Amino acid sequence: MGRVKRRLKRGRNRARDRTEPLHQLLSDTSLSAAGPSPQRGTFAQGGAAAGHPSDEDVKPFTPEKTKEIVMSLQQPAVFCNMAGNWPALHWNVEYLSAVLEGKTIQFRLGLKTVDLVPQFETSCSYVEATLEEFLAWSCGQPSCLSGPFSRYDYSKYWAYADYKYIARIFEDKPEIFQDVRWSDFGFPGRSGKESTLWIGSEGANTPCHLDSYGCNLVLQVQGRKRWHLFPPGDTSFLYPTRIPYEESSIFSKVNIANPDLKRFPEFRNSTAHVVTLSPGQVLLVPRHWWHYVESIDPVTVSINSWIELDADHEARVEEAITRMLVCAIKSAENPSDGDLWLNPTEVEATSHEINLQYLNKAVSAYLKCQETSVSGQARSSSTGAQQRANTSCKRKRREAGCEPESCALLTQECDFPAPKAEELQKIPFGPHLIQVLPQSHKTSVVGAVAVESDGGDLLHENDGEHFGKLQCKRKRLLMSNDCETAAHQMDSDCSPCTSQTALSTNDLLDCLVNPRVISLVAQLLLERMRV
Repeated sequence: MGRVKRRLKRGRNRARDRTEPLHQLLSDTSLSAAGPSPQRGTFAQGGAAAGHPSDEDVKPFTPEKTKEIVMSLQQPAVFCNMAGNWPALHWNVEYLSAVLEGKTIQFRLGLKTVDLVPQFETSCSYVEATLEEFLAWSCGQPSCLSGPFSRYDYSKYWAYADYKYIARIFEDKPEIFQDVRWSDFGFPGRSGKESTLWIGSEGANTPCHLDSYGCNLVLQVQGRKRWHLFPPGDTSFLYPTRIPYEESSIFSKVNIANPDLKRFPEFRNSTAHVVTLSPGQVLLVPRHWWHYVESIDPVTVSINSWIELDADHEARVEEAITRMLVCAIKSAENPSDGDLWLNPTEVEATSHEINLQYLNKAVSAYLKCQETSVSGQARSSSTGAQQRANTSCKRKRREAGCEPESCALLTQECDFPAPKAEELQKIPFGPHLIQVLPQSHKTSVVGAVAVESDGGDLLHENDGEHFGKLQCKRKRLLMSNDCETAAHQMDSDCSPCTSQTALSTNDLLDCLVNPRVISLVAQLLLERMRV
């Protein structure tokens, strides 16, 4: 629910789903250093630990097959019966409250009323509260007459503790990381340490957006969430914008829950894939799929991890260009104009010198990856190999919660070979891997996934979020304590309400950093470097 939203992408404490931030490129001096070898820990308990796997340990797909599906499937799908023995399935709010022992976390609060304008993070309120206080508030207990939620009527507001990096909020209890077992999906060594936690009340949601980095795996733990997904081909129909700015998050100007079709008529041409995710199910969100996510039960808990992809290197070049333009233009404005252009989940504006370093490091990482890929193909050709070695460069993660000065270096290591063409022809859809189909497809759903019809009714009721930006430090803007009196109300373009004839800086900036423009600029820049 930028989930670097969602990150690697962004070390924010908010909600959305993504991969590694640009600022880590600045601390990268080796780019070719090998990362730590994966840890293949055995997490089985009880009889399984003694070499006698229980029935719930038997998965419908092997880790190798699951990884192949994740890396090759270009449409959303739901994995069933893949996490039944994960201890993380016991992470309901009551359990997490006991583990945190009164530790406070930040909640984002928004209005339940549906407007034509997306409810961006810049128009939300924020409070620090314990999970115990959150539970009492969501249940309407009298104790909420005082405390952090006392000003917010549960019937009018929702609360979301989103983008909470597990490695940070449980830094004093690292043993809990092993409750999350992404090794079952073919990623050995990936656990809760590389995951984020999302806790929300009914109505909690993230604005519709796509993540520039990686693909996303989301485990639903408690309650249900409804996902509205749109394919990359629908991007122009969703009116993309980078204001408010957040690294690796491209927002839609359209409020998916209540679209303004007069202002955004092309949205009619979009094709929504809607699925209700239930506890125990894992959703695959492929690269660059748009998503709007809402909690539909009184309390929801989910865990996600972003998987790095080859294409992330070019995406980081585009992100560096975007940051450079946004910071350069906005820093030239009158600081007293009250324009909340920077998403509160994003770091503070960086200097031109720093942004230029971002750009050079991003380009260097991209070119290094290309060299590795070309040399790999040359070696394969020289030995008579029939398949091209299409390698991807993977960064070495740093631990969440560290300070920028001590962050681990970004590394490029070959991984995730592209599956063979014949392997892509057949995806094993069935009761354990459910397609998320377009809304217009009135198809009965096999298995435990609730897919929505055009009318929004569930077709099936037998229901059983780039590791986002790991930023070392987040500095939030001061926000209003009341959603209804936010410091500055933005219009659908995220710009101050002005007359039709007066163009603002945001109007110009919105065009300059349009993803289509940035993509073209990045291609031209990389071509210049290759000459």
